[in-house]
Amino acid sequence: MAATTTTHAPSLSFLLSHPHSAAPQLRLRPSPHHRLRCATDAAAAPAAPAKHRRPADENIREEAARHRAPSNDFSAWYEPFPPGPDGDPHERYSLDEIVYRSSSGGLLDVRHDMAALARHPGSYWRDLFDSRVGRTTWPYGSGVWSKKEFVLPGIHPDHIVSLFEGNSNLFWAERLGRDHLGGMKDLWVKHCGISHTGSFKDLGMTVLVSQVNRLRRAPLSRPIAGVGCASTGDTSAALSAYCAAAGIPAIVFLPANRISLEQLIQPIANGATVLSLDTDFDGCMRLIREVTAELPIYLANSLNSLRLEGQKTAAIEILQQFDWEVPDWIIVPGGNLGNIYAFYKGFEMCRALGLVDRLPRLVCAQAANANPLYRYYKSGWTQFQPQVAEPTFASAIQIGDPVSVDRAVVALKATNGIVAEATEEELMNAMSLADRTGMFACPHTGVALAALFKLREDRTIGPNDRTVVVSTAHGLKFSQSKIDYHDKKIEDMACKYANPPVSVKADFGAVMDVLKKRLKGKL
Repeated sequence: MAATTTTHAPSLSFLLSHPHSAAPQLRLRPSPHHRLRCATDAAAAPAAPAKHRRPADENIREEAARHRAPSNDFSAWYEPFPPGPDGDPHERYSLDEIVYRSSSGGLLDVRHDMAALARHPGSYWRDLFDSRVGRTTWPYGSGVWSKKEFVLPGIHPDHIVSLFEGNSNLFWAERLGRDHLGGMKDLWVKHCGISHTGSFKDLGMTVLVSQVNRLRRAPLSRPIAGVGCASTGDTSAALSAYCAAAGIPAIVFLPANRISLEQLIQPIANGATVLSLDTDFDGCMRLIREVTAELPIYLANSLNSLRLEGQKTAAIEILQQFDWEVPDWIIVPGGNLGNIYAFYKGFEMCRALGLVDRLPRLVCAQAANANPLYRYYKSGWTQFQPQVAEPTFASAIQIGDPVSVDRAVVALKATNGIVAEATEEELMNAMSLADRTGMFACPHTGVALAALFKLREDRTIGPNDRTVVVSTAHGLKFSQSKIDYHDKKIEDMACKYANPPVSVKADFGAVMDVLKKRLKGKL
C-alpha cells in the first residue's frame, strides 16, 4: 500500500538560506576506442601552419603598437543638441574639453566628420568591422572598439580602457515567438546583459573612462581627481569596474534601498566610494551635478554624451549579426532615455555612410510607474511633464525626469517610433513567461517584452516582422524579484507563472506521486 503523500511548497528564501550539500561531481572519461580514434585522426590530419606568438615579455598593447597603421584623418567633437535656430552655428568643443552643456545650457552631442568617413564606401566599413570580430588584437577584440573609427577615432590605443565588452549574444527566441506571440517566426533577443558587469552600460563606460584616462595622462595631464555618477545600479557597476581597471578613483551616488543587493555589491567590490543617499535617482543626479561643479570630479552620467558613442555600437552589432540586413523593429526599455537615442545614432550612422539603406522602427518601453515619455507621446508630443517615479521592479528605469528626453523624441520621430508602457504585473508576467522558454530575463527586459505582447495583440507588429528585443541587463542582478514572484509574495499580484518548489519526503512512493501529478497526460 502506497504511503500517504503530503506536499507543500517551501519558500525560495528558505531554500536559499538552507542549501543542501553539493552533489558529487560526475567525471566523464573518454573510452580507449575514442582515445585511439582521436589519436589516429590527429596523426592523419595535415600539420597546421606554425603561428608566431608574440614575444613572452610583450603584452597585447605592445604587440598592437608594432603593427599599428598610420593614424587616420577621422575626427569627432561636441556640438549643441539639438542645433538651435538662435544658437551659434559654429559652436563646437574639442572632446578634450571638460564640458557637459552648451552655451545655452542645453545638451551636447558627439558629431563625427562624416565627409571624411564617407571617403570609404559602405562595403569598406562592413568588411573592416567584420574582420575584427572575435579577435584578441588590441583594442579591436572589444565589440565597441572594433568600430573605433565610428566611436572615438582620435584616441590613442594606449589610452583605451577596455574589458573586451560587447560582442553580445543575439539569439533566436524561437519558442517564445512560436508558442506565445502568435507564431512569430523572426523574434530575436539582443542580450546586452552578458557584458562584463552584467548590463549594456559597459558599452558606454569603456568610452567615457578611456577619454578620462587620456585627459589624465601626458601631454594633457588634466587634474581630474576621480569620476562620479548618480545611478540606479547598473551605471555605478560599470563605472566602478572600468575605473578600477584604469586605476582611477570612482565615486557613486545611489538612492538608498532602491537597488538590488547584486547591483550594490558591484561598486563596493571594485573599490568605489559609495554614498547611499536618502533620495531617489533624480535627487542623486541633482547632487552629483552640484558636486562636480565644485570638485575636479568628471561627470559620468548620460548627460555626458561620450557614453552614447559606445552604446550605439550595439545597433551596429545587430546589423553585423544579421549580415547587414536591417530588422523591422527594435524594442528598447527606457529610463533616462539615452539608450534609445544611442540605438538611433548607430543605425543612422550606418545608413548615412551606406552600410545599410534604411532604418528600423524603434519602440521605447517604459514601466507604467515611471512613464514620463509615454505620457508625452500620448499627448502628441505637446507637453513634457516630469513626474515623481513610483517604485518599480524595473528599478534601473525608475526615473521621472529623464535627462535625454529630447534625444529620445528625435530618435522616435526619425524612425516613426512608438512608446509603450507596462504595469508591474505585465512586466513580471512577461519576464517570467520568457524564462519558461529558456531565458533568464531581468525586469527591464520584461518591460520590453510586455510592450511586444501588446504590439502583437493590436497587430502593430506582424508575425513575420523581424523584431529584436534589447535585453539591457542580466537576470542574475535581480534575483530577489524572481524569488518574490515565484514565492507569490508580491502584494496585489497573482503571479500567473509562479513555479514554487515542491517539498517531498525522501521516499520513492512520495516522489512518484508528485511526478505523476506533474506529468499527467505526458506519460
